[in-house]
Amino acid sequence: MREVLSDLLTWWRDGQPVGMATVVGTWRSAPRPPGATMLVGPDGTAVGSVSGGCVEAAVYEVGQEVLSTGRPVLTRYGVSDDDAFAVGLTCGGIIDLFVERVDDASFPQLADLAAAIDAGEPVAVATIVEGRPDQVGRRSVVWPDRWAGTLGSDRLDDAAADDVRGMLATGRTGTLRYGPDGQRRGDELTLFVASFAPPPRMLVFGAIDFAAAVARLGTYLGYRVTVCDARPVFATQRRFPGTEVVVDWPHRYLAAEVEAGRVDERTVICVLTHDPKFDVPVLQVALAQPVAYVGAMGSRRTHDDRLARLIEAGVPPDQLARLSSPIGLDLGARTPEETAVSVAAEIIATRWRGGGARLSTLNGRIHHDAD
Repeated sequence: MREVLSDLLTWWRDGQPVGMATVVGTWRSAPRPPGATMLVGPDGTAVGSVSGGCVEAAVYEVGQEVLSTGRPVLTRYGVSDDDAFAVGLTCGGIIDLFVERVDDASFPQLADLAAAIDAGEPVAVATIVEGRPDQVGRRSVVWPDRWAGTLGSDRLDDAAADDVRGMLATGRTGTLRYGPDGQRRGDELTLFVASFAPPPRMLVFGAIDFAAAVARLGTYLGYRVTVCDARPVFATQRRFPGTEVVVDWPHRYLAAEVEAGRVDERTVICVLTHDPKFDVPVLQVALAQPVAYVGAMGSRRTHDDRLARLIEAGVPPDQLARLSSPIGLDLGARTPEETAVSVAAEIIATRWRGGGARLSTLNGRIHHDAD
């Protein structure tokens, strides 16, 4: 929803109903992830995408129908020999779409949701997409400390609020299943949760030329990037335009960020100084945290020396096993920009459990599921 929120909010504030289709489930090589959204505007405009072009025309028709009737629809698009080039996903995937009418009556919390997203405040939208007819389309907007709206009963609201907050804490979007009144063992009701957590962080330690390239690519991938170095002559805004720059000892800064709760399971850490007086202390702090990725730059010789120093410093084997060093995938990279692609590729592969091999040499599905 994030990519279409501006258009949706404009129509909502003008009192004009909008048809909204959201990807709520995917299988195999689906082109767009859960949460991808397409709008059918009151003026006939289509905004956003749910499949990269495969089924948008069919979804547009459903959106117009829902706009007219006001009745939400859960529909599935897949692929077969007969419909692959008609109304189907030529990539071979399957997607479930929830199509609903959005207006100020059906979604009174939209302005508050938009304000939270704009402010970078964690917030999630929980919508019943499958259940009794009187339940489908009900929604609740959930913050870490409160919620607005109801799913239809106190029991269901309470159960969902706890589970949704758990998903929001890790930035996860997906479905939850309950009994019709929130029973944990039931599966008659499907709740789709769209999490809008602040962007994950990339912490880059070492203000070198490679760091500038890594920071640029990290921003492109959607991370909130911070470059930290204890040397003020290198850690300057001029060298890292558009990036947060901190002058501090890396280990001290990282420890303070951990203490303040600004490092989480989505955070990636790139240690690029290849200087032991900086690297070893910050890696001791980094490897003790349940972050998504910790990588350190350097040659094989530098890596061996660093590893010995970390062992001497008392870093346990299970933490050392999480260190990606030398950093990056084997792409033959040489320039800072090529090296940044190598580092980004390893981060992506770690996130989605990819092997890093050439797709042309592999069989089976292309996309992986996150843990």
